[in-house]
Amino acid sequence: MKKAIINGSIFLGNKFYNGKALILNNEKIENIIDKSDLNKNYSDEEVIDAGENYIVPGFIDLQINGCGGVLFNDDISLKTIETMYNTNLKYGCTSFTPTLITTTDENMLKALELVENIDKIKYGVLGLHIEGPYISVEKKGIHNEKFIRPADDKMIERIIKSGKENVRILTLAPEKNDGMTIAKLTNAGINVAAGHTNATYEQVIAKESYGIKLATHLYNGMSSFAHRSPGAVGAIFDSDIHAGIIVDGFHSHFGAIRSAINIMKERLYLVTDAVAPVGTDMEYFYFEGKKVYYKDGKCFGEDGTLGGSALTMDVGIKNLVKYCGITLEEAIRMATLYPAQAVKIDDKFGKLQPGYYADIVFLDKEINVKKVIAKGKEI
Repeated sequence: MKKAIINGSIFLGNKFYNGKALILNNEKIENIIDKSDLNKNYSDEEVIDAGENYIVPGFIDLQINGCGGVLFNDDISLKTIETMYNTNLKYGCTSFTPTLITTTDENMLKALELVENIDKIKYGVLGLHIEGPYISVEKKGIHNEKFIRPADDKMIERIIKSGKENVRILTLAPEKNDGMTIAKLTNAGINVAAGHTNATYEQVIAKESYGIKLATHLYNGMSSFAHRSPGAVGAIFDSDIHAGIIVDGFHSHFGAIRSAINIMKERLYLVTDAVAPVGTDMEYFYFEGKKVYYKDGKCFGEDGTLGGSALTMDVGIKNLVKYCGITLEEAIRMATLYPAQAVKIDDKFGKLQPGYYADIVFLDKEINVKKVIAKGKEI
């Protein structure tokens, strides 16, 4: 059934437009017309009154470990995916990459088989983000050291066989992996991300030529910038690499985030790195055998190491506007268009345009989520 959304400020990528009607046809956007032409061209549609709210694309989260009381590493199942999806929708996130951090081969195979055999469109799944285990012990963060290991040819071939629809991102440490491994993954369409890396500037730049296109949680879990040793951060700034960033006020100073925005522009996108407590009152959980506490909005291990976040995409957008001094329009792009561009799905996701999926969020003037439409279905 066709639907027409009216009376809202529709975000069409460059700015908000009034006096427009957004026409939906089942799971896709069919057209954008002047509201005054609605009755001339469309007469039988269900009308959705947006009530003067902002109308923006559904948010895209390319790094989320869990939410709603579940953790993907802890229970690799359709039930976990469904819980994550339903929790995400409350905060405007309609598409995500369930993220599996450093774990066993058995769990990696289980995750591959799960995502290969589910209805990814139904659950908003863009494919897996496999974060580790081919990372640096020095920059492991909350990852369990006993599972960190060199890349295994057999597992790499299994990941490649799964394909880009099922493995959207693989995070690894460039200095711990040879160029041919990175090139094979890239040639298969899998986005290789630098992360949990102690690489020098030179090592990252050298491996970029083999196909590293992304970086996982900028600043966190990587060698820092210094004027005589720019590290992984400097290499990301000085390259074509796109990067996610966690805008919760704990992972990075808002001033550092603002600097990264000024340098990277459309190459920087919002991620949550969310874990189980999001949407719950949990006080702690276990992340691959490590106890992680949740208190005052912060997730941290027994040694104080950050263990994911309790951030949601809508709050990330609020923080970008309030604390990083950017426009709402740019904050929306960081949560929609820029992640879509980073993983090359911006032909179907990240915009309100004809032919794109009808993933739509209504926001009030305080940037609170008022309604969500996922693949044309009102939630």
